[in-house]
Amino acid sequence: MKRVTPFFLLLQQGQKILPLHPSFSPVEKWMTMCRAIHCTYCRSKAAAPPEEAEMLHSLPLNQSAKDDERNLDEYYSAEQRSVILQVLNTADDRELASVKLLRGKKSASIIEYRNKNGPFQDIQSLMNVPLLKFRSVVKVCHSILNPNERAETREKKSQLAKCIKPDVERERLESAKTIVSIVSGTRKIAWAHVDRGLNILDWQQEECHNFMRGTYQTYTYLEDILSVVSKIPVADIYILEKPGISAQNVNLFSVAVHLRTVEAMLYCLLSTGFIQDGQHRVLSMVRTAVGKHFDLMVAESRTSGAELVRQFMTDSVTQTNPRVTFPRDMVLRYRKMFQLGGRERAEEMCDALLQAVAFYEIVHDIQCSEKS
Repeated sequence: MKRVTPFFLLLQQGQKILPLHPSFSPVEKWMTMCRAIHCTYCRSKAAAPPEEAEMLHSLPLNQSAKDDERNLDEYYSAEQRSVILQVLNTADDRELASVKLLRGKKSASIIEYRNKNGPFQDIQSLMNVPLLKFRSVVKVCHSILNPNERAETREKKSQLAKCIKPDVERERLESAKTIVSIVSGTRKIAWAHVDRGLNILDWQQEECHNFMRGTYQTYTYLEDILSVVSKIPVADIYILEKPGISAQNVNLFSVAVHLRTVEAMLYCLLSTGFIQDGQHRVLSMVRTAVGKHFDLMVAESRTSGAELVRQFMTDSVTQTNPRVTFPRDMVLRYRKMFQLGGRERAEEMCDALLQAVAFYEIVHDIQCSEKS
């Protein structure tokens, strides 16, 4: 099989065809060399026969490839073109939505185009469909030719990956003896140190006086966060709450930037062993996943879990086998912080505790379902 010319060979070819004048500046030499490499790459790619379509799919499509004027049908064999056109010409909107990149408006555009112009006669005609460009057409065709690939990917993807990032080995999550769950607000950072038996070992919050005040200064954030990190207990895994505020929400843009900044700094300061062993010990957990686990969601919004935390604390004192176990002095110290209408609302502490409990229970539930 012919292969696309490697980059270093293209570079050698570019050097041979470009005897650059000594007066050229380093920038001019680099720009000229890049243009030569790009042209050589395009020629080598154009020489690839249709049978190499699978290999071409694995290559990243850059801007020049997206605007390529060559006929898309040249990438595929007659059998492949037949399969692709059969799906595009006969599938309804629901079936088209199962193809990668064809959900929503794109599938509707294909059906509308079919109704107006008749069946697709070739793959190149897909470029006439609104919202479809060169790159997306190639991905659509690849998805049609490899229908099992997406299903296999979904099966391999852990259920935990839906709410916890980055992906780590399931065994590491299940064997974690203790975790520290951390939640940041606009003024405070709270954490809960919890073991596998859902015993609360430590539960605190720290006031961060420099957060969201005046002109943003990175070093002042660092001072506050360093102070917090110095007090956080050592654990097998640290769980950070993944902020649910989109940076695209203009009204809450400053809050979103603040939360992402704190999250990034905590990642860096707590990931001290990553350089040595490459193991992620700091993970992010989606806020809505915790809300769904405890039925705290109203539409797309999450309500306060203060009442649930109060119940956990009460059960810890009154029941023999409570869901969560608190030290008695901790119950006495914190019980007023979660009363309705109380002056001291500890929402960050509440969320940190619920996140820790949800983490262990989700991992345990998945483990049990797999065994059964």
